[in-house]
Amino acid sequence: MNRPTSRRTVLTAALAAAATGSVSSAGSATAAVPSTVPPLAPSATASLVDNHSWHTYTDWRSGSGAGTRAVAGRRPGLVIGHAVGLVDYTDPHTGRTADWEYATWTSPVHRSAVPATEVIASWNADTPAGTWIQIELQGRYSDATSTPWYVMGRWAAGDGDIRRTSVDDQTDGKSSIWTDTFSVDDAASGLRLVSYRLRLVLHRRPGSRLTPTVRRLGAMASDIPDRFTVPASTPGLVRELPVPRYSQNVHVGQYPEYDNGGEAWCSPTSSQMIIEYWGRGPTAEELAWVEPGLADPQVCHAARFTYDYQYEGCGNWPFNAAYAATYDGMSAVVTRLGSLTDLETLIRAGIPVITSQSFRKEELTGAGYGTSGHLMAVIGFTADGDVIANDPASPSNEAVRRVYKRHEWETIWLRTKRYDANGKVRSGTGGVCYIFWPVKSAPSQHRALRSLGLV
Repeated sequence: MNRPTSRRTVLTAALAAAATGSVSSAGSATAAVPSTVPPLAPSATASLVDNHSWHTYTDWRSGSGAGTRAVAGRRPGLVIGHAVGLVDYTDPHTGRTADWEYATWTSPVHRSAVPATEVIASWNADTPAGTWIQIELQGRYSDATSTPWYVMGRWAAGDGDIRRTSVDDQTDGKSSIWTDTFSVDDAASGLRLVSYRLRLVLHRRPGSRLTPTVRRLGAMASDIPDRFTVPASTPGLVRELPVPRYSQNVHVGQYPEYDNGGEAWCSPTSSQMIIEYWGRGPTAEELAWVEPGLADPQVCHAARFTYDYQYEGCGNWPFNAAYAATYDGMSAVVTRLGSLTDLETLIRAGIPVITSQSFRKEELTGAGYGTSGHLMAVIGFTADGDVIANDPASPSNEAVRRVYKRHEWETIWLRTKRYDANGKVRSGTGGVCYIFWPVKSAPSQHRALRSLGLV
């Protein structure tokens, strides 16, 4: 079986290299890269992603609950109505054992429009101190067998009760969980996940009336094609959004307990830029833990509260989305887009996008570094159709705004296979991105999100 390389392994070397402006473990030599791999047709790309979520009052009532109840209101959600059991949980990252009451909710089965090789869940929730949630997935394969219940994350907004964590070493011999991603082990076999359901386990301190509130639960299922190149898209937009600019490298050496410090903070730095674009951010009280005098303490805050204690990094995709959604009135998802045209649809509506990509230094003119995995915020397009990005792998906040050549950029973002400097085949993210938006969004923004299956 051919399993993908763990993103933890990839990003550890890659982000450190990005921080120093050097090439990552791929090296700086130019490999003899084949140029005859045929591109995937745009129409095929667009049909390879299925987004589905539960977030309305009707949605929450449609599932199967044990102790949970749906709550209506401005933003419906799911809460603990009464506990149905008690569980001992020993936190693997602190060694502490504690009793927790719990209640559960299981979604209806969702049959994916795309028989999938990968599924990434994401959620939006409030978890006051004394509460936390576990997100699980069970799927049905195309051979009519089922997966076990996989844990997709144990999550709390804070870190005082449990340490938020992914769960390693989950496999049934057909699929595996790689940090935050369900992945079919051998896609070439033709095996696919055709349907799935999600389960929530809501926890609280015994005897309390506390409860988490889950506002949104969903997943992005996709069939990942083998493609080294992508067709050039036609520019269709000139616009730049006024997104704040933060450099991760301003924070080099700060809080090394969170993935060795700022040199690895591309994901939370990008997330914080977009959160502040939407007018949200931590309060002075919430930032009081940060050492006085540090620049942009909110970036340190984002790193701490996106940190995955198992992955040992801040790059867990759903944890970044969940962090963004802790701010009042915000929604957030992890998904894939099929083209720069899709990205233009969102930018046109005023919605910036955080994208994940990997590349050799010579593949992205002007970056000045190579990386096996990096996050940046796309904020617009020039008159020539080139991509305007807030790239946190920059030496200062003032240097964060970059303009990257359109086709170079769409290639490194959308491809699913690439060659490193030694000519070895490595994986690409295939258009993975985070999208954050206000629940009360403008009609044009709602239309843009709806056109991509996100609302």
